[in-house]
Amino acid sequence: MAAMDREELTQAIDQQIESQRDALIALLQRLVAVPSVTGDEGAVQAAIEPELARRGLEVDRWEMTPEEIAPYRWHVGDETRFAGRPNLAGVLKSGGEGRSILLNAHVDTVDYGDPDLWTYPPLSGHVAGDLLFGRGSSDMKGGLVSYLGALDALAALGVQLAGDVTVNTTVGEEDGGVGALSTILRGYRADAALITEPTRLALVPAQGGSLVMRLTVPGKSAHGAVRDEGVSAIEKFVPIFQELLAWEAERNQSLDHPLYAHLTNKAPFSIGVVRAGTWASTVAESLVAEGRLGLLPGEDVDEFRQAVADRINGVAREDAWLREHPPSVDWFGGQFAPCETPVNAPISEAILNAHHLVTGKDPDIEGVPYGADMRLFRLLGGMDCVMYGAGDVRVAHHADEYISIRELLTATKTMANLLVIWCGVAE
Repeated sequence: MAAMDREELTQAIDQQIESQRDALIALLQRLVAVPSVTGDEGAVQAAIEPELARRGLEVDRWEMTPEEIAPYRWHVGDETRFAGRPNLAGVLKSGGEGRSILLNAHVDTVDYGDPDLWTYPPLSGHVAGDLLFGRGSSDMKGGLVSYLGALDALAALGVQLAGDVTVNTTVGEEDGGVGALSTILRGYRADAALITEPTRLALVPAQGGSLVMRLTVPGKSAHGAVRDEGVSAIEKFVPIFQELLAWEAERNQSLDHPLYAHLTNKAPFSIGVVRAGTWASTVAESLVAEGRLGLLPGEDVDEFRQAVADRINGVAREDAWLREHPPSVDWFGGQFAPCETPVNAPISEAILNAHHLVTGKDPDIEGVPYGADMRLFRLLGGMDCVMYGAGDVRVAHHADEYISIRELLTATKTMANLLVIWCGVAE
């Protein structure tokens, strides 16, 4: 395609997607209106399936089985429900010899919590100015809409791609990524994969790891009136907690990765659950704390887990009670390994090119500290995989989650240009 032809196509894509604005908003509102908390995604997939079919994609719908997932439990954690949670893959066949691409979006969301904390109802898709509010609007139903809007624009312009496109909507990302794993086990592969996580239109070729830990600290019960006769597990937990926070600070000083230089806390440690004691006037005889520990691409998971144990054991050795009654650590749930795709990988360069065509600027290139399905497509699926999408992860799990409509349109234009660049156009 001649340079002028390519420029004209970029302009035509821009105009076409601008004309689709209302339709894209309406589609996202319909998807946001369908609750799809992790573990209960059947209804939203039932709404998505006809959208894929209507666009001429050959749709594969399947449910996971305990047997296929069991050997990969360490990667995705324990699942309690499999029935009624279909994954979808819609394939747009090209018949050409261009490169293929897998476009992934998870359809599950976290719960919306107390609706009274929301300015607008959490499933309303309410539009106020440039913002569309609702659970899943940013994370990441908006990303799915950008895929479908890009395909709509190319179809309206009569552009036939030379490479196959697979639109893959998966369940269970929020607690481990079982749907992405099942997609890989079903045999779906492409020359590259893209996930439209909310990256604020930054190219994200690196995701952090996130290991989930359960720490059990023993104590000794006694009546609260004679507390010195007992040993408070709560008090014994405090120095362990402080040591892990100090280690987090040390790691942030020593860890050196160019894609994480923009972050103050590159590999966060966080305790999310603490359970201790049985009665207000009884010294707590045990404490269980659950939390996550982050690691960066390039760090070995097994070595990291040993380092965590070493730090906890170091505290225990300095305490007479804990020396004789050491705390224990269990690793449970989905264990998110870190991963990275080279910045100069072909898919990375194609997204950089597409974004520049749309905006006239280069996107930011960043690593993110959270775990995502990217690591499954990269490490288990053997595909170069990156993330790029509208929305901001900083509002993704909050009340008043929102997505910028202007940013969504920009992402949709980038997707359309990316498909042309990556797959090529059939003669």
